[in-house]
Amino acid sequence: MPDRKISNLTWFWILLVAVSLLVLAVAPWMGQSISLPEILSPDSSIGHTIFWKMRVPRVLLAYVSGASLALCGMCFQGMFRNALATPYTLGVSSGASLGVTIHIYLGGMLALPGFNASSTAAFLGAVATIILVYGLTSLRGSVTPSVLLLAGVAVSFFFSSLILLFQYLSDFTELQQQMRWLMGGVETVGYQEVKQLTFFCGVGMLLILWQADALNLLALGDEFALSRGVNVIRIRKVFFFAVSLMVGSVVAFCGPIGFVGMVCPHICRMFVGDNHRRLAPASILFGGGFLVICDTIGRCLIAPVEIPTGIITALLGGPFFLWLLFSRRENI
Repeated sequence: MPDRKISNLTWFWILLVAVSLLVLAVAPWMGQSISLPEILSPDSSIGHTIFWKMRVPRVLLAYVSGASLALCGMCFQGMFRNALATPYTLGVSSGASLGVTIHIYLGGMLALPGFNASSTAAFLGAVATIILVYGLTSLRGSVTPSVLLLAGVAVSFFFSSLILLFQYLSDFTELQQQMRWLMGGVETVGYQEVKQLTFFCGVGMLLILWQADALNLLALGDEFALSRGVNVIRIRKVFFFAVSLMVGSVVAFCGPIGFVGMVCPHICRMFVGDNHRRLAPASILFGGGFLVICDTIGRCLIAPVEIPTGIITALLGGPFFLWLLFSRRENI
């Protein structure tokens, strides 16, 4: 029996890696047909430019974003011991959305060298949210999961009300821009945004993977983790920083894309169990492939019109999570 279980787990890893690589390889070819000679030609033909400067960067951006959101969701679900936790639990998404909403309302006045103006506004909004949430929890003297959750929910509701206020005050053009960004998407041209996102998310991924064993202990309770020599306060700060960095970066470049961080870790948990040493890489591979598939569906389903990626993830993730909730409620 143990041999069979190990064998099944091995086959799952082989299948997961193979499908993940296959999705990365196939997704850029989906859409309007481009001939192979055009793609391989050294000149800057339209087909060559579309494939290498638009489709490939878009697929890579979607993969890094999906992998990051899935890993962040897994981390928060373990850290808060709450199966319904998402990467946006602490209000980072609301802060980033508020930053972009204000930026559009003011006429796009904010920008940093080398960064898209909307991405800059979103990232600054996310950073402000992180500082505010952590500052509010620190006022109580100790940063506990329950206080973090309550502070995050409160800040998220407050920022959401401010977003509605600015939308009410905006004209039609500004409102349309705000709503389109809030739907989430991975549109990009070139590799600059891919490089920037990969750097920020790579740092967060390494921190979480490095402390995966500590997350296993933390998921069993603070007292148990303390009894095993884990510095709970320090580890929680590490996870808080890593997740905030990754979520802030993803939302800055792609907008708030929901359900990836909630659903993907649960799917992987069904196959690899609750050990975060295995669950973390599984979530990275599955989340990346899942978001690439969702973006490809949105790009090709009713082409040339594109459906925002956030809508596709909600349409696919929502029903699945309901099934998961009712069919496996003893484990949720």
